[in-house]
Amino acid sequence: MRQILAGTTAAKGMALGRARLVQPSRYLVDTRPLNEGEVDVELERLHRALETARQELRELRGKLHGALAREVNEFIDAHSLLLDDPELLRGLDDLVRIGHYRPGAALKKQRDRLAAVFEAMDDPYLRSRKEDVDQVISRVISALQRQTSREERKLAARVGEILIADTIAPADMAHLAGAGLLGVVASSGSPYSHSAILARSLDLPMLVGARDALSTIHDDDLILLDAERGEAVVHPTAQDLARYRSWQREAALEGRRLATLANAPTRTIDGVDVRLLANAEMPPDIAMARSRGADGVGLYRTEFLFLRQKGLPTEDEQFIAYRDLVLGMGGLPVTIRTLDLGADKADAAGLVLRGEDNPALGVRGVRLSLRYPAVFTTQIRAILRAACYGPVRVLVPMVTQPDELIAVRTLFKLARQELKRENVDLPEKLALGAMVEVPAAAINVRALLEHADFLAIGTNDLAQYVLAADRGNDALDNIYNPLQPALLRLLSYVIAEGRRAKKPVSLCGEIGGDTNFTALLLALGLNEFSMHPSQLLHVRDRIAALDHGALRGQAPRILRARTHEEAEALLAQITG
Repeated sequence: MRQILAGTTAAKGMALGRARLVQPSRYLVDTRPLNEGEVDVELERLHRALETARQELRELRGKLHGALAREVNEFIDAHSLLLDDPELLRGLDDLVRIGHYRPGAALKKQRDRLAAVFEAMDDPYLRSRKEDVDQVISRVISALQRQTSREERKLAARVGEILIADTIAPADMAHLAGAGLLGVVASSGSPYSHSAILARSLDLPMLVGARDALSTIHDDDLILLDAERGEAVVHPTAQDLARYRSWQREAALEGRRLATLANAPTRTIDGVDVRLLANAEMPPDIAMARSRGADGVGLYRTEFLFLRQKGLPTEDEQFIAYRDLVLGMGGLPVTIRTLDLGADKADAAGLVLRGEDNPALGVRGVRLSLRYPAVFTTQIRAILRAACYGPVRVLVPMVTQPDELIAVRTLFKLARQELKRENVDLPEKLALGAMVEVPAAAINVRALLEHADFLAIGTNDLAQYVLAADRGNDALDNIYNPLQPALLRLLSYVIAEGRRAKKPVSLCGEIGGDTNFTALLLALGLNEFSMHPSQLLHVRDRIAALDHGALRGQAPRILRARTHEEAEALLAQITG
């Protein structure tokens, strides 16, 4: 019988496929107590499952490249740390050895214990980490079940399927997308989560918040995932299938039309030119940016050089990567962001920091770089050498106060002097900019602009810090919203101050590539967007339909909004 499940669109598109469930029924495990003679055998099974889960994460890390690999690897690292957590492992062993729990029941018990601890926390960021516990325990239980089954049920090997789950980890999504996954229906989650961001970059339709999905849908049910309407149709009718085929034809036509915009100018209806830049970190991103007519690279992430190998990359290794980036853009400007790591990933990069309770607010970005000046100087030397091959700007992440930029400038000056003594060719000038992602930097932006040649607004972190809300926590959907008036006023202020100082301001957060926010950002005065290359043509097309002058005239009305609902209604009214 046909059923419709409503959800929230996290990534637009449509897909038709068979349902494949990954559900909490995994926790419906054998609760019979172990006999004394079974304990050692079952403990060994548990340890093998844990090691299998660790190996799966290592393999995933080795396979992931390109778009948002940095974000995905962050979650792989977090899950790997959980699998090695002494408290978790000791508790599991005790439950099996002393409590005579079977491994599956022990995993469920530990999962419930940890979930209760996280749910009781006041900090919304820490409370949202319960999702990581769920995903890690699910992985181990899956590995445990596969040990006793002849049929290997690896989702990555399946094609033509729509995943039905409570949540999906970004690493798993990236891996499954490469194996033919058609779409995702999640019973929880947020459209601003890392998984949702990844789904959009992969053009993988995704619904979140489809509450009854796991209880309503069964394995092998035919599903029409309509992430245009925000619904999943179980057992679609002939009429539903005709609508899907019509969408396919229209999507193909739209794809061909957008392709013609690759070499078109980015210009509003009233003739105002806008710069579209690309966020990138791997060669495929650069190739896509060039093919879609990017005006340059607005954010080049350098972390992958530090995370893809054991130990720190050498100066020459970094130089070659930066040089190839500059050459790959064929004379278009490139913005290289200096190392943006925190304590949660420093060890993996060959740096050692003590553990931090909240790495998002700890020693990360420029704070980490200035703590390790020798490592930072190696990166600076590599950037200076590569800057001889084309126009380069340097972007400093996690800046809070002007003295951090002053310290970075000093290190660049010293590195330039060293290279000059070594008779190395150097660029005449190198623009140094600051990422505005810390509220203090945004509020004190005038002081920052005295030392920065340009600004890049990182709205992903800025929104989280301003709103004190984790974008991946679906319980905070009513708070984490880019249309929150406090955030809009802060964005408007930073953009206006950059214009007043006659210094460029770009925006490289997720909303920069989301056409739902293009009109808003133009209204606030932004004229330089940076986004994943896959979004360039969509944003260019959207800009061509907008009147810049009319939008700018409506900015005061938008900034007077008292709630994000009011701002959304105003924006809809203004853009028709």
